[in-house]
Amino acid sequence: GLRAVKNVLMDKGVVPGAGAFEVALYKHLNDVCKKTVEGRAKRGVEAFADAMLVIPKTLAENSGYDAQDAIIAMQEEFDRGNVVGFDITTGEPFDPVMNGIYDNYLVKQQILHSAPIIATQLLLTDEVLRAGVNMRKR
Repeated sequence: GLRAVKNVLMDKGVVPGAGAFEVALYKHLNDVCKKTVEGRAKRGVEAFADAMLVIPKTLAENSGYDAQDAIIAMQEEFDRGNVVGFDITTGEPFDPVMNGIYDNYLVKQQILHSAPIIATQLLLTDEVLRAGVNMRKR
């Protein structure tokens, strides 16, 4: 919509759409970042990387295709050095840039900034609720 056009004009940036950014980030986190951290932080990087695949999985599921097959096919194509997204019409990996499918850079930046904060807040709320229940049992 108009907001997407405004975002592009404001930040002058787009990223490949159709789940391509998420697949590339997943691979980067697993191949590069996970090797630079140690201990429990490694599990955190792994969990965050897995969470990045939610968008391509959702695209596949909502299009009537098997999410695991779609992710495997996209990762294999990405490993061959291609920019790859999910084609909802064929269920196959494809190059979203060649087909003019982009996502706003600003939106992706906001999502990556907000998601960990929201998850942390939810976990803290859960801990507080659990502590309240435990206090009542005593």
